[in-house]
Amino acid sequence: MTRVRRRYIARRRRTKIRLFAATFRGAHSRLTRTTTQQKMRALVSTHRDRGRRKRSFRRLWITRINAVTRENRGSHSYSRLILDLYKRQLLLNRKIPAQIAISNRNCLDTISDAIIK
Repeated sequence: MTRVRRRYIARRRRTKIRLFAATFRGAHSRLTRTTTQQKMRALVSTHRDRGRRKRSFRRLWITRINAVTRENRGSHSYSRLILDLYKRQLLLNRKIPAQIAISNRNCLDTISDAIIK
């Protein structure tokens, strides 16, 4: 059986992987085998951390809303605010009240007062 010479196709595949791993340090950007391993590892990490990023932002927003609501009213908390939002059927996700809490705390107070009454 004759030998297969995989010139162009193999080189194209390797250069594609090298371009992906160009910013990696040391052998991770130079050697083909370690480059492919690091590419697979990087893609796994990005896939996993996409969900983690959403989770951590949600935790941050909840913490910010809770801090502002507790600061102004000792008895009220985040859970009471969200419960009142659902009772009034106001569709606000947690990102918007968190941004309001940072930029204008009085505005979040007036929103919570209007919901409670």
